[in-house]
Amino acid sequence: MTHAEQYSTSEPGVSSGVRARSVKRAGAILALAVTTGLASLVAAPIHPASADQLSDAKAEAAALSAKLSAEQSQIQALTGQYDAANYKLSQVNAQIAATQAQLAQDQANVNKDQAELKSQAIQDYISDGTSTQLSQLFAGDNNSANIRSEYSSISSGNVTNTVDNLHTAQTHLQTQQSALQQQQNQATAEANALANSKAQASDLADQLAQQKSSADSQVQQIIAQQAAAAAAAAEAAAQAKLQAAQAAQAAAQKTEAAAASAAASSGGGSSGGGSSSGGGASAPVATGPLPPLAAGAAGAVQAAEREIGVPYVWGGTTPAGFDCSGLVMWAYAQVGISLPHYSGAQYDDTTQIPLADIEPGDLLFYGPGGSDHVAMYVGGGSMIEAPYTGASVWITAIRTDGGFVGVGRVN
Repeated sequence: MTHAEQYSTSEPGVSSGVRARSVKRAGAILALAVTTGLASLVAAPIHPASADQLSDAKAEAAALSAKLSAEQSQIQALTGQYDAANYKLSQVNAQIAATQAQLAQDQANVNKDQAELKSQAIQDYISDGTSTQLSQLFAGDNNSANIRSEYSSISSGNVTNTVDNLHTAQTHLQTQQSALQQQQNQATAEANALANSKAQASDLADQLAQQKSSADSQVQQIIAQQAAAAAAAAEAAAQAKLQAAQAAQAAAQKTEAAAASAAASSGGGSSGGGSSSGGGASAPVATGPLPPLAAGAAGAVQAAEREIGVPYVWGGTTPAGFDCSGLVMWAYAQVGISLPHYSGAQYDDTTQIPLADIEPGDLLFYGPGGSDHVAMYVGGGSMIEAPYTGASVWITAIRTDGGFVGVGRVN
């Protein structure tokens, strides 16, 4: 039922022709009022209460954004240094373990030589040099004195050889101990540098988080101000148009009533009509389980994309939080491919290819030797990355500036 029909139901004594003209007139007035009101509502501009204040806040937010971007680049470089130092420290530890194993073997040789020399010395002391098997072998042959003397000399020579072997092993042991000490000193220096880098990066991360929080707060204030201003203006406009529409409806009723009263003496019938409409809402579509990962690079891309929104975490390698190389390492691990947790080492472990040949799953590296940052190409000119503290895993357009050094393909 239309608005005009609602206000011309069945007045007795009003002819159908007069009523129809009255309805048409009232409907036209009401339609014009409502249409004009709605058009005015849609077209009405919304002016914030303080445009200058909002403009200043936006300018401040832009300045903070630029500063945050610079600090993010710095912390990204420190992250690369941290990973590099940690990677080198693991190599030094492996060398120390190998040297310690060699030291243990040398010490066993020294112990063996010492025991042999001690046994020979005791036997010579007890027998005054005459109780060895070589001496007893010729003890009953008085005509073999020269032979006995020769074999005794050989026996003494064996003792001398044992002493020489002992000195050689001891010298080797001392050399190995000196090398081990140097490696330990180097490992200690690397550990100290690692601790300093991590402390600096942590301080920068704290500053970054505070400034990011401040910038987000300003942006939210801007959005809130704009939303409040828009809502107030829209509410005021809606109320004005509603009042105008109600006034138009009242005028239409008065016009119809006057027409009905004027035509009451002529008599008539009444008729009415109506229409109805219906509709429905579609039920939400249930989502099924995630599809299995594809093999190789395609599967690594799928795995990485499933972690969109996971927060950046310093040193993170799990879906609880990732850093840049941790995300790449984890994604490829899901398809059975092992990569180290350091972007520089990942650069060394991949085959460098031209940017023009890039395919989904290839890695984009930044900084000297890829030591600052790594991201994964997902196709369509986009890449996925764990960018920096305060952000989350996202897909963004590939960058070929900011220290970009090349593309690596996982073997």
